[in-house]
Amino acid sequence: MEEILKHFGLTQAHAGACIGGDRWIDTPGAALLTSMNPSQGTPLATVQMAHRAQYEEVAQAATSAFSSWRMVPAPKRGELIRVLGNALREEKEPLGRLVSLEMGKILQEGLGEVQEMIDICDFAVGLSRQLYGLTMHSERPKHRMVEQWHPLGVVGIISAFNFPVAVWAWNAAIAAVCGDSMIWKPSPKTPLTALAVQKICDRVCASFGYKGLFNLIIGADQEVGEALINDPRVPLISATGSVRMGRHVGQVVAKRLGRSILELGGNNAILVDASARLDLATRAILFGAVGTAGQRCTSTRRIFAHESIVDALLERLTKAYASVRIGDPLAPETLMGPLIDEQAVTQMMHAIEAATSQGGEVLCGGTKLERPGHFVTPCIIRMPAQTEVVRDETFAPILYVMTYSTLEEAIERQNEVPQGLSSAMFTSDLYAAEHFLSHQGSDCGIANINIGTSGAEIGGAFGGEKETGGGREAGSDAWKAYMRRQTNTVNGSLELPLAQGIHFD
Repeated sequence: MEEILKHFGLTQAHAGACIGGDRWIDTPGAALLTSMNPSQGTPLATVQMAHRAQYEEVAQAATSAFSSWRMVPAPKRGELIRVLGNALREEKEPLGRLVSLEMGKILQEGLGEVQEMIDICDFAVGLSRQLYGLTMHSERPKHRMVEQWHPLGVVGIISAFNFPVAVWAWNAAIAAVCGDSMIWKPSPKTPLTALAVQKICDRVCASFGYKGLFNLIIGADQEVGEALINDPRVPLISATGSVRMGRHVGQVVAKRLGRSILELGGNNAILVDASARLDLATRAILFGAVGTAGQRCTSTRRIFAHESIVDALLERLTKAYASVRIGDPLAPETLMGPLIDEQAVTQMMHAIEAATSQGGEVLCGGTKLERPGHFVTPCIIRMPAQTEVVRDETFAPILYVMTYSTLEEAIERQNEVPQGLSSAMFTSDLYAAEHFLSHQGSDCGIANINIGTSGAEIGGAFGGEKETGGGREAGSDAWKAYMRRQTNTVNGSLELPLAQGIHFD
Protein backbone atom coordinates (compact mmCIF):
# COMPACT_ATOMS: atom_id res chain seq x y z
CA MET A 1 0.00 0.00 0.00
CA GLU A 2 2.69 2.47 1.02
CA GLU A 3 4.61 1.75 -2.18
CA ILE A 4 1.62 2.63 -4.39
CA LEU A 5 0.94 5.87 -2.53
CA LYS A 6 4.60 6.81 -2.63
CA HIS A 7 4.77 6.18 -6.37
CA PHE A 8 2.20 8.95 -6.94
CA GLY A 9 3.44 11.24 -4.16
CA LEU A 10 0.35 10.77 -2.00
CA THR A 11 1.85 10.02 1.41
CA GLN A 12 1.39 13.59 2.72
CA ALA A 13 -1.75 15.74 2.92
CA HIS A 14 -2.18 16.82 -0.69
CA ALA A 15 -3.61 19.95 -2.24
CA GLY A 16 -7.06 19.34 -3.70
CA ALA A 17 -7.02 21.86 -6.54
CA CYS A 18 -4.80 21.97 -9.60
CA ILE A 19 -4.42 24.23 -12.60
CA GLY A 20 -3.25 21.59 -15.03
CA GLY A 21 0.36 21.77 -16.15
CA ASP A 22 0.96 24.81 -13.95
CA ARG A 23 0.56 24.40 -10.20
CA TRP A 24 -1.23 22.80 -7.29
CA ILE A 25 -3.18 25.26 -5.17
CA ASP A 26 -2.96 24.95 -1.40
CA THR A 27 -6.04 25.81 0.65
CA PRO A 28 -5.01 27.58 3.88
CA GLY A 29 -6.79 26.11 6.90
CA ALA A 30 -8.60 23.60 4.73
CA ALA A 31 -10.56 20.71 6.13
CA LEU A 32 -8.94 17.40 5.25
CA LEU A 33 -10.73 14.70 3.27
CA THR A 34 -9.59 11.22 4.28
CA SER A 35 -9.59 8.49 1.67
CA MET A 36 -10.43 5.14 3.25
CA ASN A 37 -9.33 1.65 2.32
CA PRO A 38 -12.61 -0.30 1.92
CA SER A 39 -10.78 -3.60 2.41
CA GLN A 40 -9.55 -2.63 5.85
CA GLY A 41 -11.72 0.29 6.92
CA THR A 42 -8.54 2.26 7.59
CA PRO A 43 -7.24 5.60 6.27
CA LEU A 44 -5.08 5.71 3.14
CA ALA A 45 -4.20 9.40 2.79
CA THR A 46 -5.65 12.88 3.19
CA VAL A 47 -6.49 15.65 0.73
CA GLN A 48 -7.14 19.35 1.32
CA MET A 49 -10.72 20.33 0.57
CA ALA A 50 -10.75 23.25 -1.86
CA HIS A 51 -12.94 26.29 -1.28
CA ARG A 52 -14.81 28.61 -3.63
CA ALA A 53 -11.72 30.80 -4.02
CA GLN A 54 -9.68 27.88 -5.35
CA TYR A 55 -12.52 26.97 -7.69
CA GLU A 56 -12.45 30.48 -9.10
CA GLU A 57 -8.74 30.22 -9.83
CA VAL A 58 -9.26 26.90 -11.59
CA ALA A 59 -12.25 28.18 -13.58
CA GLN A 60 -10.38 31.26 -14.75
CA ALA A 61 -7.43 29.14 -15.85
CA ALA A 62 -9.69 26.71 -17.74
CA THR A 63 -11.47 29.59 -19.48
CA SER A 64 -8.17 31.16 -20.49
CA ALA A 65 -6.81 27.83 -21.72
CA PHE A 66 -9.87 27.27 -23.91
CA SER A 67 -9.27 30.49 -25.82
CA SER A 68 -5.90 29.19 -27.02
CA TRP A 69 -6.55 25.43 -27.12
CA ARG A 70 -9.49 25.82 -29.51
CA MET A 71 -7.11 27.40 -32.03
CA VAL A 72 -4.86 24.31 -32.08
CA PRO A 73 -5.71 22.12 -35.12
CA ALA A 74 -7.69 19.06 -34.09
CA PRO A 75 -5.03 16.54 -35.29
CA LYS A 76 -2.49 18.37 -33.12
CA ARG A 77 -4.86 18.07 -30.17
CA GLY A 78 -4.99 14.36 -30.98
CA GLU A 79 -1.22 14.18 -30.72
CA LEU A 80 -1.40 15.30 -27.08
CA ILE A 81 -4.01 12.62 -26.37
CA ARG A 82 -1.79 10.04 -28.11
CA VAL A 83 1.03 10.92 -25.71
CA LEU A 84 -1.40 10.82 -22.77
CA GLY A 85 -2.47 7.32 -23.83
CA ASN A 86 1.16 6.19 -23.89
CA ALA A 87 1.74 7.71 -20.45
CA LEU A 88 -1.23 5.73 -19.15
CA ARG A 89 0.24 2.57 -20.70
CA GLU A 90 3.42 3.17 -18.71
CA GLU A 91 1.43 3.76 -15.51
CA LYS A 92 -1.15 1.02 -16.03
CA GLU A 93 0.10 -1.30 -13.31
CA PRO A 94 0.49 1.24 -10.46
CA LEU A 95 -2.64 3.19 -11.41
CA GLY A 96 -4.67 -0.01 -11.67
CA ARG A 97 -3.42 -1.04 -8.24
CA LEU A 98 -4.37 2.35 -6.81
CA VAL A 99 -7.89 2.00 -8.26
CA SER A 100 -8.23 -1.40 -6.58
CA LEU A 101 -6.77 -0.16 -3.33
CA GLU A 102 -8.98 2.92 -3.01
CA MET A 103 -12.22 1.73 -4.65
CA GLY A 104 -12.08 -1.99 -3.77
CA LYS A 105 -12.60 -3.61 -7.17
CA ILE A 106 -10.34 -6.58 -7.87
CA LEU A 107 -7.01 -5.96 -9.54
CA GLN A 108 -8.08 -7.36 -12.91
CA GLU A 109 -10.92 -4.83 -12.95
CA GLY A 110 -8.62 -2.05 -11.77
CA LEU A 111 -6.20 -2.79 -14.60
CA GLY A 112 -9.15 -3.09 -16.97
CA GLU A 113 -10.35 0.36 -16.00
CA VAL A 114 -6.98 1.87 -16.88
CA GLN A 115 -7.05 -0.05 -20.15
CA GLU A 116 -10.38 1.61 -20.83
CA MET A 117 -8.64 4.97 -20.44
CA ILE A 118 -5.99 3.87 -22.93
CA ASP A 119 -8.63 2.64 -25.36
CA ILE A 120 -10.58 5.90 -25.32
CA CYS A 121 -7.35 7.82 -25.92
CA ASP A 122 -6.70 5.66 -28.99
CA PHE A 123 -10.25 6.26 -30.17
CA ALA A 124 -9.95 10.01 -29.63
CA VAL A 125 -6.69 10.21 -31.59
CA GLY A 126 -8.45 8.79 -34.63
CA LEU A 127 -11.47 10.98 -33.98
CA SER A 128 -9.28 14.10 -34.10
CA ARG A 129 -9.14 13.65 -37.89
CA GLN A 130 -12.83 12.76 -38.26
CA LEU A 131 -14.84 15.61 -36.75
CA TYR A 132 -16.99 15.61 -39.84
CA GLY A 133 -19.80 17.95 -40.84
CA LEU A 134 -22.29 17.43 -43.67
CA THR A 135 -22.86 19.10 -47.02
CA MET A 136 -26.43 19.75 -48.13
CA HIS A 137 -27.95 20.79 -51.43
CA SER A 138 -29.41 24.27 -51.41
CA GLU A 139 -32.74 25.05 -53.07
CA ARG A 140 -31.19 28.29 -54.32
CA PRO A 141 -28.98 28.29 -57.44
CA LYS A 142 -25.24 28.68 -56.99
CA HIS A 143 -25.55 28.35 -53.20
CA ARG A 144 -23.67 25.88 -51.02
CA MET A 145 -24.78 24.65 -47.60
CA VAL A 146 -22.47 22.93 -45.13
CA GLU A 147 -22.32 22.32 -41.41
CA GLN A 148 -19.20 22.52 -39.31
CA TRP A 149 -18.39 21.81 -35.70
CA HIS A 150 -16.60 24.20 -33.37
CA PRO A 151 -15.12 23.72 -29.88
CA LEU A 152 -17.72 24.31 -27.19
CA GLY A 153 -15.86 25.67 -24.15
CA VAL A 154 -15.03 24.51 -20.65
CA VAL A 155 -16.47 21.09 -19.79
CA GLY A 156 -17.27 20.19 -16.19
CA ILE A 157 -16.78 16.49 -15.36
CA ILE A 158 -18.35 15.05 -12.21
CA SER A 159 -17.37 11.40 -11.73
CA ALA A 160 -18.52 8.65 -9.36
CA PHE A 161 -16.54 6.33 -7.09
CA ASN A 162 -17.26 3.08 -8.94
CA PHE A 163 -15.27 4.03 -12.05
CA PRO A 164 -12.99 6.68 -10.56
CA VAL A 165 -10.75 7.18 -13.62
CA ALA A 166 -12.31 5.59 -16.74
CA VAL A 167 -15.40 7.81 -16.88
CA TRP A 168 -13.21 10.90 -16.56
CA ALA A 169 -11.17 9.65 -19.52
CA TRP A 170 -14.30 9.01 -21.61
CA ASN A 171 -15.08 12.70 -21.26
CA ALA A 172 -11.60 14.19 -21.11
CA ALA A 173 -10.08 12.49 -24.16
CA ILE A 174 -13.05 13.34 -26.38
CA ALA A 175 -13.43 16.88 -25.02
CA ALA A 176 -9.73 17.58 -25.54
CA VAL A 177 -9.67 16.60 -29.22
CA CYS A 178 -12.88 18.58 -29.71
CA GLY A 179 -10.98 21.67 -28.52
CA ASP A 180 -12.40 22.01 -25.01
CA SER A 181 -10.69 22.53 -21.68
CA MET A 182 -12.15 20.92 -18.58
CA ILE A 183 -12.64 20.96 -14.82
CA TRP A 184 -12.86 17.61 -13.02
CA LYS A 185 -14.68 17.15 -9.72
CA PRO A 186 -14.12 13.52 -8.66
CA SER A 187 -16.03 11.55 -6.07
CA PRO A 188 -14.97 12.40 -2.49
CA LYS A 189 -14.80 8.63 -1.89
CA THR A 190 -11.95 8.17 -4.40
CA PRO A 191 -9.84 11.35 -4.47
CA LEU A 192 -6.43 9.66 -4.64
CA THR A 193 -6.97 8.11 -8.06
CA ALA A 194 -7.96 11.56 -9.35
CA LEU A 195 -4.78 13.09 -7.93
CA ALA A 196 -2.70 10.38 -9.59
CA VAL A 197 -4.34 10.91 -12.99
CA GLN A 198 -3.92 14.67 -12.70
CA LYS A 199 -0.20 14.23 -12.11
CA ILE A 200 0.07 12.10 -15.25
CA CYS A 201 -1.82 14.76 -17.22
CA ASP A 202 0.43 17.49 -15.82
CA ARG A 203 3.54 15.73 -17.06
CA VAL A 204 2.08 15.32 -20.53
CA CYS A 205 0.83 18.90 -20.76
CA ALA A 206 4.15 20.26 -19.50
CA SER A 207 5.96 18.44 -22.31
CA PHE A 208 3.76 20.34 -24.80
CA GLY A 209 3.80 23.64 -22.91
CA TYR A 210 0.03 23.70 -22.26
CA LYS A 211 -1.52 24.99 -19.04
CA GLY A 212 -5.08 24.89 -17.76
CA LEU A 213 -6.32 22.19 -20.15
CA PHE A 214 -6.97 19.39 -17.61
CA ASN A 215 -7.89 20.85 -14.21
CA LEU A 216 -8.91 19.30 -10.90
CA ILE A 217 -11.01 20.49 -7.96
CA ILE A 218 -11.73 18.37 -4.86
CA GLY A 219 -14.18 19.89 -2.44
CA ALA A 220 -17.60 19.74 -0.86
CA ASP A 221 -20.66 19.64 -3.09
CA GLN A 222 -22.06 22.77 -1.49
CA GLU A 223 -18.78 24.63 -1.89
CA VAL A 224 -17.29 23.71 -5.27
CA GLY A 225 -19.91 21.39 -6.76
CA GLU A 226 -22.59 24.07 -6.76
CA ALA A 227 -20.10 26.61 -8.11
CA LEU A 228 -19.29 24.30 -11.01
CA ILE A 229 -22.84 23.46 -12.10
CA ASN A 230 -23.99 27.07 -11.75
CA ASP A 231 -21.03 28.55 -13.65
CA PRO A 232 -22.09 30.13 -16.98
CA ARG A 233 -18.47 29.80 -18.17
CA VAL A 234 -19.02 26.02 -18.23
CA PRO A 235 -21.46 25.31 -21.09
CA LEU A 236 -21.45 21.52 -20.57
CA ILE A 237 -21.64 19.45 -17.39
CA SER A 238 -21.11 15.70 -17.69
CA ALA A 239 -22.22 14.08 -14.44
CA THR A 240 -22.18 10.42 -13.39
CA GLY A 241 -23.91 9.33 -10.21
CA SER A 242 -27.27 8.77 -8.58
CA VAL A 243 -30.63 9.76 -10.02
CA ARG A 244 -31.09 12.20 -7.15
CA MET A 245 -27.80 13.92 -7.94
CA GLY A 246 -28.48 13.92 -11.68
CA ARG A 247 -31.92 15.42 -11.30
CA HIS A 248 -30.44 18.32 -9.33
CA VAL A 249 -27.56 18.85 -11.75
CA GLY A 250 -29.88 18.68 -14.77
CA GLN A 251 -32.29 21.23 -13.33
CA VAL A 252 -29.57 23.68 -12.33
CA VAL A 253 -27.77 23.48 -15.67
CA ALA A 254 -31.00 23.71 -17.67
CA LYS A 255 -32.06 26.78 -15.71
CA ARG A 256 -29.03 28.62 -17.08
CA LEU A 257 -29.63 27.06 -20.53
CA GLY A 258 -26.47 24.97 -20.37
CA ARG A 259 -26.04 21.41 -21.60
CA SER A 260 -25.73 18.27 -19.50
CA ILE A 261 -24.71 14.67 -20.11
CA LEU A 262 -26.25 12.59 -17.33
CA GLU A 263 -25.20 8.99 -16.64
CA LEU A 264 -27.34 7.95 -13.71
CA GLY A 265 -28.97 4.84 -12.26
CA GLY A 266 -29.29 1.41 -13.81
CA ASN A 267 -31.55 -1.48 -12.80
CA ASN A 268 -30.40 -3.87 -15.45
CA ALA A 269 -32.14 -7.09 -16.39
CA ILE A 270 -31.27 -10.27 -18.28
CA LEU A 271 -33.96 -12.37 -19.93
CA VAL A 272 -33.16 -16.10 -20.17
CA ASP A 273 -35.51 -17.99 -22.46
CA ALA A 274 -36.18 -21.72 -22.91
CA SER A 275 -33.65 -22.00 -25.74
CA ALA A 276 -30.79 -20.26 -23.94
CA ARG A 277 -27.36 -21.82 -23.42
CA LEU A 278 -27.39 -21.92 -19.62
CA ASP A 279 -23.61 -22.23 -19.38
CA LEU A 280 -23.20 -18.90 -21.16
CA ALA A 281 -26.01 -17.27 -19.21
CA THR A 282 -24.61 -18.40 -15.86
CA ARG A 283 -21.16 -16.95 -16.54
CA ALA A 284 -22.57 -13.66 -17.79
CA ILE A 285 -24.96 -13.31 -14.86
CA LEU A 286 -22.22 -14.11 -12.36
CA PHE A 287 -19.87 -11.44 -13.70
CA GLY A 288 -22.66 -8.92 -14.19
CA ALA A 289 -24.05 -9.33 -10.68
CA VAL A 290 -20.87 -9.97 -8.69
CA GLY A 291 -18.24 -8.00 -10.62
CA THR A 292 -17.19 -4.80 -8.80
CA ALA A 293 -19.30 -6.17 -5.91
CA GLY A 294 -22.44 -5.13 -7.76
CA GLN A 295 -21.35 -1.49 -7.83
CA ARG A 296 -21.41 -0.91 -11.59
CA CYS A 297 -24.14 1.18 -13.15
CA THR A 298 -24.43 -1.75 -15.59
CA SER A 299 -24.48 -4.45 -12.90
CA THR A 300 -27.07 -7.20 -13.43
CA ARG A 301 -29.78 -6.81 -10.80
CA ARG A 302 -32.83 -8.61 -12.24
CA ILE A 303 -33.25 -11.98 -13.97
CA PHE A 304 -36.38 -12.98 -15.85
CA ALA A 305 -36.06 -16.71 -16.51
CA HIS A 306 -38.56 -18.76 -18.49
CA GLU A 307 -40.57 -20.95 -16.15
CA SER A 308 -39.35 -24.11 -17.91
CA ILE A 309 -35.66 -23.49 -17.12
CA VAL A 310 -35.63 -21.36 -13.97
CA ASP A 311 -34.85 -24.25 -11.61
CA ALA A 312 -31.94 -25.45 -13.75
CA LEU A 313 -30.60 -21.91 -14.00
CA LEU A 314 -30.85 -21.32 -10.24
CA GLU A 315 -29.05 -24.58 -9.54
CA ARG A 316 -26.15 -23.41 -11.70
CA LEU A 317 -26.15 -19.91 -10.23
CA THR A 318 -26.17 -20.97 -6.57
CA LYS A 319 -23.32 -23.37 -7.26
CA ALA A 320 -21.35 -20.62 -9.01
CA TYR A 321 -22.02 -18.12 -6.21
CA ALA A 322 -20.66 -20.60 -3.66
CA SER A 323 -17.33 -20.61 -5.51
CA VAL A 324 -16.82 -16.84 -5.47
CA ARG A 325 -13.63 -16.00 -3.58
CA ILE A 326 -14.12 -12.83 -1.50
CA GLY A 327 -11.21 -10.92 -0.04
CA ASP A 328 -8.31 -8.55 -0.66
CA PRO A 329 -8.93 -7.04 -4.13
CA LEU A 330 -5.19 -6.97 -4.81
CA ALA A 331 -4.84 -10.73 -4.26
CA PRO A 332 -4.82 -12.59 -7.59
CA GLU A 333 -7.22 -15.30 -6.42
CA THR A 334 -9.95 -12.84 -5.34
CA LEU A 335 -13.10 -12.55 -7.47
CA MET A 336 -15.01 -10.03 -5.35
CA GLY A 337 -13.73 -7.23 -3.17
CA PRO A 338 -15.56 -5.08 -0.61
CA LEU A 339 -18.34 -2.57 -0.89
CA ILE A 340 -17.15 1.03 -0.86
CA ASP A 341 -18.17 1.86 2.75
CA GLU A 342 -20.34 0.86 5.69
CA GLN A 343 -23.29 2.86 4.39
CA ALA A 344 -23.34 0.65 1.28
CA VAL A 345 -23.39 -2.46 3.51
CA THR A 346 -26.30 -1.05 5.51
CA GLN A 347 -28.27 -0.26 2.36
CA MET A 348 -27.73 -3.80 1.11
CA MET A 349 -29.00 -5.34 4.35
CA HIS A 350 -32.07 -3.07 4.34
CA ALA A 351 -32.85 -4.10 0.74
CA ILE A 352 -32.62 -7.79 1.65
CA GLU A 353 -34.98 -7.24 4.60
CA ALA A 354 -37.42 -5.42 2.33
CA ALA A 355 -37.26 -8.18 -0.28
CA THR A 356 -38.06 -10.92 2.23
CA SER A 357 -40.92 -8.86 3.66
CA GLN A 358 -42.28 -8.55 0.10
CA GLY A 359 -42.31 -12.32 -0.43
CA GLY A 360 -38.72 -12.94 -1.51
CA GLU A 361 -36.75 -16.08 -0.64
CA VAL A 362 -33.00 -15.72 -0.07
CA LEU A 363 -31.36 -18.64 -1.86
CA CYS A 364 -27.75 -17.83 -0.93
CA GLY A 365 -25.54 -15.10 0.50
CA GLY A 366 -26.67 -11.76 1.80
CA THR A 367 -24.53 -11.62 4.95
CA LYS A 368 -21.88 -9.23 6.21
CA LEU A 369 -18.56 -10.93 6.80
CA GLU A 370 -17.16 -10.48 10.28
CA ARG A 371 -13.74 -9.19 9.31
CA PRO A 372 -12.10 -5.79 8.79
CA GLY A 373 -13.45 -3.87 5.82
CA HIS A 374 -16.85 -3.78 4.13
CA PHE A 375 -17.19 -7.32 2.85
CA VAL A 376 -20.48 -9.06 2.12
CA THR A 377 -21.53 -12.27 0.42
CA PRO A 378 -23.30 -11.90 -2.94
CA CYS A 379 -26.98 -12.67 -2.71
CA ILE A 380 -29.62 -14.36 -4.88
CA ILE A 381 -33.26 -13.73 -3.97
CA ARG A 382 -36.15 -15.45 -5.73
CA MET A 383 -39.05 -13.02 -5.98
CA PRO A 384 -42.70 -13.85 -6.72
CA ALA A 385 -43.14 -10.55 -8.55
CA GLN A 386 -41.39 -7.29 -9.39
CA THR A 387 -42.09 -5.56 -6.09
CA GLU A 388 -41.11 -2.10 -4.92
CA VAL A 389 -37.64 -3.13 -3.73
CA VAL A 390 -36.90 -4.76 -7.08
CA ARG A 391 -37.86 -1.59 -8.93
CA ASP A 392 -35.31 0.37 -6.87
CA GLU A 393 -31.59 0.20 -7.58
CA THR A 394 -29.46 -1.03 -4.68
CA PHE A 395 -25.74 -0.57 -5.37
CA ALA A 396 -24.73 -3.98 -4.06
CA PRO A 397 -24.44 -7.64 -5.20
CA ILE A 398 -28.14 -8.52 -4.92
CA LEU A 399 -29.69 -10.51 -7.75
CA TYR A 400 -33.49 -10.80 -7.98
CA VAL A 401 -34.77 -13.81 -9.97
CA MET A 402 -38.30 -13.94 -11.37
CA THR A 403 -40.07 -16.15 -13.91
CA TYR A 404 -42.13 -15.48 -17.03
CA SER A 405 -44.19 -17.46 -19.50
CA THR A 406 -44.24 -15.33 -22.68
CA LEU A 407 -41.59 -13.13 -24.30
CA GLU A 408 -43.95 -10.16 -24.44
CA GLU A 409 -44.57 -10.47 -20.70
CA ALA A 410 -40.84 -10.60 -19.94
CA ILE A 411 -40.07 -7.51 -22.04
CA GLU A 412 -42.94 -5.58 -20.50
CA ARG A 413 -41.73 -6.37 -16.98
CA GLN A 414 -38.14 -5.53 -17.86
CA ASN A 415 -39.22 -2.13 -19.17
CA GLU A 416 -41.59 -1.17 -16.37
CA VAL A 417 -38.83 0.07 -14.02
CA PRO A 418 -37.90 3.78 -14.11
CA GLN A 419 -34.28 3.14 -15.10
CA GLY A 420 -33.19 2.34 -18.65
CA LEU A 421 -29.46 1.74 -18.96
CA SER A 422 -28.46 -1.81 -19.94
CA SER A 423 -30.32 -5.01 -20.80
CA ALA A 424 -29.59 -8.43 -22.27
CA MET A 425 -31.24 -11.60 -23.47
CA PHE A 426 -29.90 -15.15 -23.70
CA THR A 427 -31.59 -17.10 -26.46
CA SER A 428 -30.96 -19.36 -29.43
CA ASP A 429 -34.20 -18.19 -31.04
CA LEU A 430 -33.56 -15.69 -33.85
CA TYR A 431 -37.11 -14.34 -33.70
CA ALA A 432 -36.88 -13.74 -29.95
CA ALA A 433 -33.52 -11.97 -30.32
CA GLU A 434 -34.78 -9.68 -33.07
CA HIS A 435 -37.96 -8.91 -31.14
CA PHE A 436 -35.91 -7.99 -28.05
CA LEU A 437 -33.84 -5.55 -30.14
CA SER A 438 -36.80 -4.06 -32.02
CA HIS A 439 -38.74 -0.91 -31.24
CA GLN A 440 -41.18 -3.13 -29.31
CA GLY A 441 -38.37 -4.67 -27.27
CA SER A 442 -35.94 -3.35 -24.68
CA ASP A 443 -36.30 0.35 -23.91
CA CYS A 444 -32.72 0.64 -22.62
CA GLY A 445 -29.81 2.51 -24.14
CA ILE A 446 -27.90 -0.79 -24.31
CA ALA A 447 -29.46 -4.08 -25.42
CA ASN A 448 -27.37 -7.23 -25.89
CA ILE A 449 -27.92 -10.75 -27.11
CA ASN A 450 -26.01 -13.63 -25.50
CA ILE A 451 -23.67 -11.37 -23.55
CA GLY A 452 -24.33 -9.74 -20.19
CA THR A 453 -25.25 -6.21 -19.16
CA SER A 454 -21.72 -5.20 -18.13
CA GLY A 455 -18.54 -4.66 -20.10
CA ALA A 456 -19.45 -2.06 -22.71
CA GLU A 457 -16.77 -1.30 -25.31
CA ILE A 458 -15.73 2.30 -25.88
CA GLY A 459 -16.47 2.14 -29.62
CA GLY A 460 -20.21 2.41 -29.00
CA ALA A 461 -22.04 5.31 -27.40
CA PHE A 462 -22.65 4.57 -23.71
CA GLY A 463 -25.74 5.72 -21.85
CA GLY A 464 -29.39 5.07 -21.13
CA GLU A 465 -32.94 6.35 -21.17
CA LYS A 466 -35.59 7.41 -18.64
CA GLU A 467 -34.10 8.03 -15.17
CA THR A 468 -30.68 6.96 -16.44
CA GLY A 469 -30.54 10.49 -17.86
CA GLY A 470 -30.43 10.13 -21.63
CA GLY A 471 -26.77 11.08 -21.96
CA ARG A 472 -24.23 9.41 -24.23
CA GLU A 473 -20.47 9.18 -23.75
CA ALA A 474 -17.47 7.44 -25.36
CA GLY A 475 -17.84 6.19 -28.95
CA SER A 476 -20.03 6.55 -32.03
CA ASP A 477 -21.06 10.21 -32.43
CA ALA A 478 -21.09 11.04 -28.71
CA TRP A 479 -18.37 13.61 -29.52
CA LYS A 480 -21.03 15.97 -30.86
CA ALA A 481 -22.13 16.83 -27.31
CA TYR A 482 -18.71 18.44 -26.72
CA MET A 483 -18.93 20.76 -29.74
CA ARG A 484 -21.29 23.36 -31.18
CA ARG A 485 -22.84 22.88 -34.59
CA GLN A 486 -22.90 25.68 -37.14
CA THR A 487 -24.77 25.66 -40.46
CA ASN A 488 -23.16 27.78 -43.21
CA THR A 489 -24.67 28.94 -46.48
CA VAL A 490 -22.40 30.49 -49.11
CA ASN A 491 -23.82 32.45 -52.05
CA GLY A 492 -21.59 32.04 -55.10
CA SER A 493 -23.76 34.15 -57.40
CA LEU A 494 -24.45 37.82 -58.02
CA GLU A 495 -28.14 37.32 -57.25
CA LEU A 496 -29.89 37.23 -53.88
CA PRO A 497 -32.69 34.67 -54.12
CA LEU A 498 -34.59 33.96 -50.92
CA ALA A 499 -35.53 30.57 -49.57
CA GLN A 500 -39.04 29.19 -50.01
CA GLY A 501 -39.35 31.23 -53.21
CA ILE A 502 -40.09 34.46 -51.34
CA HIS A 503 -39.88 37.66 -53.43
CA PHE A 504 -38.99 40.86 -51.62
CA ASP A 505 -38.40 43.47 -54.33
